[in-house]
Amino acid sequence: MRALFHLIVLLAVVFVEASASDGIDDFTYHGFGSANVSLDGVAEISPNGLLKLTNSSTQGKGHAFYPRPLRFRAASGGGVSSFSTTFVFAIVSEFSDLSGHGLAFTLSPSRGRPWSLTQQYLGLFNISDNGDASNHVFAVELDTVQSAEFDDINDNHVGIDVNGLRSSSSAPASFFSEETGRYANLTLMSGDPMQVWIEYDDAEKLLNVTLSSTGAPKPRRPLLSSAFDLSSVVFDSMYVGFSAATGQVITNHYVLGWSFKMNGEARPLDPTRLPPLPARAPRRRGKLLVAMVSLVCALFLATVASGTVGCYLRGKMFEEILEDWEATYASHRFSYRELYMATKCFSDKRLLGAGGFGRVYRGSRNSTEIAVKKVSRESEQGMKEFVAEIVSIGQLRHRNLVSLLGYCRRKGELLLVYEFMPNGSLDKLLFDQPPKSALGWSQRFRIIKGIALALHYLHEGWEQVVIHRDVKASNILLDGEMNGRLGDFGLARLHDHGGDPRTTRVVGTLGYLAPEVPMTGKATTSTDVFAFGVLVLEIACGRRTVEAQGPPEQQASEVVLVDWVWQCCGRGAILEASDPKLGGNYVVEEMELALRLGLICSHPEPATRPSMRQVIRYLEEDAPLPEMSKDGGAITAS
Repeated sequence: MRALFHLIVLLAVVFVEASASDGIDDFTYHGFGSANVSLDGVAEISPNGLLKLTNSSTQGKGHAFYPRPLRFRAASGGGVSSFSTTFVFAIVSEFSDLSGHGLAFTLSPSRGRPWSLTQQYLGLFNISDNGDASNHVFAVELDTVQSAEFDDINDNHVGIDVNGLRSSSSAPASFFSEETGRYANLTLMSGDPMQVWIEYDDAEKLLNVTLSSTGAPKPRRPLLSSAFDLSSVVFDSMYVGFSAATGQVITNHYVLGWSFKMNGEARPLDPTRLPPLPARAPRRRGKLLVAMVSLVCALFLATVASGTVGCYLRGKMFEEILEDWEATYASHRFSYRELYMATKCFSDKRLLGAGGFGRVYRGSRNSTEIAVKKVSRESEQGMKEFVAEIVSIGQLRHRNLVSLLGYCRRKGELLLVYEFMPNGSLDKLLFDQPPKSALGWSQRFRIIKGIALALHYLHEGWEQVVIHRDVKASNILLDGEMNGRLGDFGLARLHDHGGDPRTTRVVGTLGYLAPEVPMTGKATTSTDVFAFGVLVLEIACGRRTVEAQGPPEQQASEVVLVDWVWQCCGRGAILEASDPKLGGNYVVEEMELALRLGLICSHPEPATRPSMRQVIRYLEEDAPLPEMSKDGGAITAS
């Protein structure tokens, strides 16, 4: 009888707590056995109260929303109310190193996302509406697959999404440790429960997202803290809930507990009252299955595309706008469909490299290898003018230039198509190889000469002056015979011989930027020469433009390559700057020539730098290098 009495009391307490906390703007669920949630897709609640957003099916998506819309504005047209939520989740995959694809907390104008897709779309968007401002969807994603098309930073990150899956802010999954004073990594797909706190302060227009292991105190510092105004996204009333999706990797996305409060701090969750996760089966390594998974995904997409909805979405996906003025450049324009197929849907497996201005993919077209660059650009220059320059640059022909074959334009997105260089970029061969595999000096000196010839052609050898504006090691590509070729003309600008280059915003890569560029905003042939000088020093020294000095556990100082070589030159020991990986196997006269030439070309005074015509004379030893002297403590070329 006493046991029965205690059971009745316990049930009464649970009932009272649920009734008190399950208000229209304040609710707390320790498990979901009797929770007031609306499910769709493959989402379900397990017998012990776990919310399972996905299950053992592939290509699945699931949604769980609080069933009634919450009022996010006190009055129509007023400000968005502050809110706070916390939840405990776990991502359990059949593999230890593969997962699919993540889950998200979301505010949505509708309960569920019926037209959304699985895989990288997380059950939130589809191909045609991703990024559309009319979605009015806010989400915090816990993403376990890196999607290149959304510029994901890695395959284990937290991101803030507005109307699409290209996150406005993101960070690798981690938490701030008071013990070390640093952020410690967490693995989202580890299968271990973790807790998230999402807090929006309308007065401060500030959004904080915090992550931690379940049971640990809430970290003092959030993982993401972003100035954020939700007023343009959130309607007066919105639904709150979760969405998750898988691809071909079976993954269970669980939510163990959830607390939400409008205009206040969400009630804390008690880890001891959360339902336990199922016992884990031994997990296999899945990297060997990636090729098979990719194939199956491709077959699945092909099957979807054969249906009515698939046809509609595919049509939207490849939709292009061809304006009248582009008729002039028709022979240089590639279709988006053509490039999409050539790169196997811009597959991560085809990714050659990525940087601040875009991603480059390997493609195959008519049995010819190509490289396709998706340009990330926010230029004030008109698209028509930009395309005109790109097509003009496509007419350049030189054995030390990577040929630009054409372009593709789609919904403001710009893609540049180049011939493929099989031996990759110079920076990887210079900096990422062990000493035994280092480039030999004869190859390096030939590359220096080849790039010099290419820049001379751009500056003086064509009908217009072409300023490259981004000469650097990663833009030097090597063909099948290891000849250096200058590529990536996405930032290049043209002007007539004798004309004045236009003033533009500052673009380029730190370390290669001439000191006058930030002050004038003007790129010239002399600023290209400066970058070439830095490149020559990198090739000769085997060091990057800026490198940290000192042990990593200490505050390391930075060494600027150009300054360091000047110091070696100033004390009469310039050969000390040569790459130690060469082991002294170089022609002394050529090495000294390269080091001194790099210093002269990267001189801080533009008037001291030679033209590329003069550079070629120095390299061919048709003219002596200027003497290097020390004047007033500063090394100058005299």
